[in-house]
Amino acid sequence: MNICKTVEDVRALSTAWHKEGKTIGLVPTMGYLHDGHASLMDIAHRHADKIIVSVFVNPTQFGPNEDLDKYPRDFERDQAVCEAHGVDAIFYPTPQLMYAPDFSTWVHEDSLSQLMCGQSRPIHFRGVCTVCTKLFNISLCDVAVFGKKDAQQALIIRRMVRDLNMPLQIVLAPLVREADGLAMSSRNKYLSAEEHQRALSISKGIFAAQKRYEEGERNADALKRILTESIQKGEGQIDYVVLMDQDTLRPIEQIDRPALLACAAFFGKTRLIDNVFLE
Repeated sequence: MNICKTVEDVRALSTAWHKEGKTIGLVPTMGYLHDGHASLMDIAHRHADKIIVSVFVNPTQFGPNEDLDKYPRDFERDQAVCEAHGVDAIFYPTPQLMYAPDFSTWVHEDSLSQLMCGQSRPIHFRGVCTVCTKLFNISLCDVAVFGKKDAQQALIIRRMVRDLNMPLQIVLAPLVREADGLAMSSRNKYLSAEEHQRALSISKGIFAAQKRYEEGERNADALKRILTESIQKGEGQIDYVVLMDQDTLRPIEQIDRPALLACAAFFGKTRLIDNVFLE
């Protein structure tokens, strides 16, 4: 497996693979890899011949009071996960490589990013769109895989690729949960044992709302109420609970099209997100 720390290293590999007629899949990550990330690598293998995983804690998607400095990092662990899942190369750049001192060019998505996480994290998706554009350009990938756990991010990136006519396919991969139901996240490491148990109220609410939907409930407020009350029972501090049109990420009152039930909540100082796609 190749460890690439410069743009030139990645480009040389990708160019050589393309000359061999190989397709390239990219799995963008911020490292501290878990089984959810591993599932993205496995799915990437179904869509491409060669797989690159980027490991980069992107500073431009963190607000001034967020957890950039304490975000978990363990490259040796990340390397082991990638090797176990047949990854061909890791791109492991520094912030200085990705952002020149006078960096001043940004990529904005101005519709899907306005609500949900975009309200409480106003610069977040500008950073996400910008770094993903850079990673697509650097890796020369044909396919990129994003998890549905970060649903808003995945839908924004898919829209950005469509709108800017980028020559790659975006694949959305299923959300992966821990054995107890908590959505897998690198930030789960922050939770105390007691906070972890209370945080299960999110997935319990998601499952209960999904069951009610499968039983025929189509009223958005009724489904949001199930999730809200579950999180409140777990003493979580709710950032949002929303039910949105999947295509527009605008609120709907009755589910008569593909929808997304999503939430963000704090347990202690840790902000967790979760969702279910209602097809």
